[in-house]
Amino acid sequence: MPHPISLYNTATRSIEAFTPARNIVTMYHCGPTVYNTAHIGNLRAYVFADVLRRTIEEAGYQVKQVINITDVGHLVGDGDDGEDKMTSALKREGLPLSKDAMTALGRRYTDLFFSDLKKLNILPAHVHPRASDHIAEDTALVETLLANGHAYTTNDGIYFDTSTFPDYANLARLDLTGMRQGERVDVGDKRHGADFALWKFDDTLGYESTLGKGFPGWHVECSAMIKAHLGHPIDIHTGGVDHIPVHHTNEIAQSVCAYGAPFVSTWMHSAHMTVDGAKMSKSLGNTYTLQDLAEHGVTPLGFRYWLLTASYRTQINFTWEAVKGAQEAYNKLRQKLAHININDSTLHARVAVGLTGAFEDLNTAEMIAQIHSFVHGGSIPQSVHDEIRRADAILGLDLCSYTPPQVEATDEVNALLQLRQRARDNKDFAESDRLRDLIREHGFIVKDTKDGQVLET
Repeated sequence: MPHPISLYNTATRSIEAFTPARNIVTMYHCGPTVYNTAHIGNLRAYVFADVLRRTIEEAGYQVKQVINITDVGHLVGDGDDGEDKMTSALKREGLPLSKDAMTALGRRYTDLFFSDLKKLNILPAHVHPRASDHIAEDTALVETLLANGHAYTTNDGIYFDTSTFPDYANLARLDLTGMRQGERVDVGDKRHGADFALWKFDDTLGYESTLGKGFPGWHVECSAMIKAHLGHPIDIHTGGVDHIPVHHTNEIAQSVCAYGAPFVSTWMHSAHMTVDGAKMSKSLGNTYTLQDLAEHGVTPLGFRYWLLTASYRTQINFTWEAVKGAQEAYNKLRQKLAHININDSTLHARVAVGLTGAFEDLNTAEMIAQIHSFVHGGSIPQSVHDEIRRADAILGLDLCSYTPPQVEATDEVNALLQLRQRARDNKDFAESDRLRDLIREHGFIVKDTKDGQVLET
């Protein structure tokens, strides 16, 4: 019997008991548009999605997880404004405006994205579908919406008519009054301000289709890939909070109208990351990558630790002081666990080590705090150590896999270690402490573990 889970559902603005529709939990996470290197704000959403998956699996469920790759169709404005981001990237990098160049560019940034996920210890999704491989599915979806009266054609593309879907505003709780009243309906233009592109005509880089040469809208791609790989409806859909008012709202509208059934049971969103209190922006020069962190001594898992000390629903502010402090705390925690003494006592207090918190809307901060409290004394029962390993399986921090580096000592220090071990065997702890201090004078720290004396520098 799986462990009960409760999750915050954006659609209802409340924490609810999670119950999957089938034996396998279906999860979809909006993936990257591969036109540039992912920055740390982008990566927060995938750490969140990874902890969510790990939590559900630890609770006893099977999961099928999909993270898509958007390599066509995402306009610069995130809605229907500007050119395709991949086209823009080709121009930025001085590459020819061709499908081959776009494919090569997308695969290069996709490989970098996968490399970042691996560094962050994010489990690979079961499927990473590419938008460019699903043009037929996109076309079929748009044709369905045209046939059932939810879409119309203009001079630059095919649009979804939001007036045909009464529940359009529900997820984001939008006020559509000002977006629909007083608008003129001109031939070839959108009928309503909220209407969105399902297909954009493009004679240069577009795909040949019964809809006309062009490419699918960003929103259509996700709905089509979800249907193709997970079916309809699905249990969980995630993304950043910026996806709520446009992308996810539009996904719901087109999916429900095309397939005639509810789309997603639980919507989940991770909050923004600011930098020194300001919005993360390339124009401000404050977007950082994992490589930037590495150059400042912050490891990917140190960064992951910092993220997990806050709720995924809380906006977090990146500062070098904060993330370096988290790296230091992470290092110390791993070192403590590497040298922890496993005793034979029975712990009568709760030993869940935050697992309960994980099942209550991914309270990773509680999990980490409890682990710190248990290892503080330097000695724990085997039962607690086992629970820490279970918690780490959710956190994905590799807390228990740290092995202190081997230290080569001089002959003199090795002789002092032998004398100290003899003193400890004889329970002469005053002599043991004196020898420990002598060893420290030679530049080494000696720690007593269940496996004997260990030297560190």
